[in-house]
Amino acid sequence: MLDAFVAEFKTGEELGASFTLAIDGEVVVDMRAGHADRARTRPFRRNTLAPVFSITKIVAALMIARLVDQGKLSYTQTVASIWPEFAQAGKAEITVEQVLSHQAGLSGLDKPIDRILWYDAPAICERLAAMEPLWPVGSASGYHPHTYGFLVGEIFRRVDGRSLGTAMREDLAIPLGLDLWIGLPDTEHRRCAEVAFWQKPGTLKSTHRAVEYALKAKWASPGGQGLGAWRRGEFPGGNGLATGPALARLLGALACGGSLAGVHVLSPEAMDLMRAQRIVGRDLVLPHTVSWGAGVMRNAPYMHYGPSPDAFGHAGWGGCVAFADPARGVSGAYLLNRHGPKAIGDERAIRLVAAAYDCL
Repeated sequence: MLDAFVAEFKTGEELGASFTLAIDGEVVVDMRAGHADRARTRPFRRNTLAPVFSITKIVAALMIARLVDQGKLSYTQTVASIWPEFAQAGKAEITVEQVLSHQAGLSGLDKPIDRILWYDAPAICERLAAMEPLWPVGSASGYHPHTYGFLVGEIFRRVDGRSLGTAMREDLAIPLGLDLWIGLPDTEHRRCAEVAFWQKPGTLKSTHRAVEYALKAKWASPGGQGLGAWRRGEFPGGNGLATGPALARLLGALACGGSLAGVHVLSPEAMDLMRAQRIVGRDLVLPHTVSWGAGVMRNAPYMHYGPSPDAFGHAGWGGCVAFADPARGVSGAYLLNRHGPKAIGDERAIRLVAAAYDCL
């Protein structure tokens, strides 16, 4: 496993990275190397916070699963029963699980906005509530890279009363001692890794409007406020920051019965509901066939999270990944700051996970 990790740096594919493996929620491997900044002046340390991008979605999905576990919400409940304004434009029957599994047809905003507006969650939610789905709901999944966080965050807020990022810190991160954030205070910004983004043109060739509004439109993503504002904001679909041990331990709770260090995270029954397949097929936005649970990527058909068909997790932009394997009690996280070109299936992550399983 160490050889596989070191090899990534010898080939020049990494700037800074960490790989963490936990068994039954206890960290057994915690490797890191390289630099946290593009100038190569800061080492990638144990407390370096890496942007985990869409891995944030599995944390948001876990927070929704906890509401289901507590009997405050049902996956089959309509979103409009919680959020009445959402019933507009033919969306009255869309369910919570359809939103979580990217079936709601709202992969991006279909009308131009100033990119600064993404920092105004009520305004974005108002537009999503009024919008007509981009494809027949339930007919396919279409990955919601940015809108997912607003939809799930608003569902959570309407049921719980707190923002999802605040609740995650209060209910999980602080009690479990996890260095995991959705909305980062200024005092922690100095620990953040800088990202070396992939500079070559993207490979998404689909002309479906779901892709256009999700990723290609000039207004498709937040902008105009600077990196500090992005870190401070709460975007439950994509601006989480974490250390590898934090993610590996949190996913470890899902790999070993639902509790961690005496803290109840999720019952086994609720975990099974969360990871149960909602839809499988060629995604309209991602260039892959994806099996979606309620906010989690199931291991089949590509088996990126090791050999177990029961494993599940989520990939993040640039190549990072976090996963849980209930059949083996194993969880892990691969974080990095030099992006690769793939949204799913970065070869670096696949090689490291395979090497980890070879050692078990």
